[in-house]
Amino acid sequence: YMARVVEAIKPEFGDTLTVDIIVTKEMKGALRYQEISKALGRPAPVPSIFVEGKLAFDQTPSTETLKAYLENYL
Repeated sequence: YMARVVEAIKPEFGDTLTVDIIVTKEMKGALRYQEISKALGRPAPVPSIFVEGKLAFDQTPSTETLKAYLENYL
């Protein structure tokens, strides 16, 4: 469900927003998950949203909340 929220707001940000969905069932995703967890200092929550490598949401935000967060961040 979290990916749907991200995809719903993505068109509003155009090229400013890059989305990378990590699928932990695939080797590439599992390795990326390990990198993120190491940088976080603990297992990264699943699902979660990271912005510029920092944990932004560990629970699914509303589209309005995510949009406001990104507008403020950018």
